[in-house]
Amino acid sequence: MKISRQPTPVTIKIDQKELENVKCFKYLGSLLTDDGRCTSEIKSRIAMAKAAFSKKKNLFTRKLDLNLRKKLVKCYIWSIALYGAETWTLRAVDQKYLEGFEMWCWRRMEKISWTDNVRNEEVLIRVSEQRNILHEIRKRKANWIGHVLCENCLLKEVIEGKIEGRIEVTRRRGRRRKKMLVDLGDRRGYCHLKEKALDRIKWRNCFERDCGPVV
Repeated sequence: MKISRQPTPVTIKIDQKELENVKCFKYLGSLLTDDGRCTSEIKSRIAMAKAAFSKKKNLFTRKLDLNLRKKLVKCYIWSIALYGAETWTLRAVDQKYLEGFEMWCWRRMEKISWTDNVRNEEVLIRVSEQRNILHEIRKRKANWIGHVLCENCLLKEVIEGKIEGRIEVTRRRGRRRKKMLVDLGDRRGYCHLKEKALDRIKWRNCFERDCGPVV
């Protein structure tokens, strides 16, 4: 699969055998698409998580304590939906899908139908929760990026733009380093973020206030 903004076809041969061009494929459980976006993967993950919820709905009976039911949702359902979330580049539409899924979980857990005309704010009050799924993704990103920036690896070279080849200067999507800074709420720049990552204690202290425990 070729990932590019240009629609021109590409031919790759190995031992005189031409490889098939595809729009998407699964790699290590994640769905990769030729446009480089994460929307299809997020939709796929949400669908799998909803299917898992339906199979385990007997676990979420009201006979159980509310806090226990919430822990079960986050352990068994969210873990499916957020697999690989630390690597996602989220657009506004992706964030809406994820927040919609979050509210779907609480409504299903409390047996609240959309036809009951109960607002999302009321649902959150009933389950004693706030919108938290994007916060959880940010926490995972902090954990992941902290480890990446401490190592000399290919991924770090990609983030820093040190790989061979010509990189087109553009203001459009794909500026991973800038998006990474936005995700982590760091306004001092990449060098400052990299410096903090080298000191694990400083890194933990920086993000634990907003994200919770960071390893």
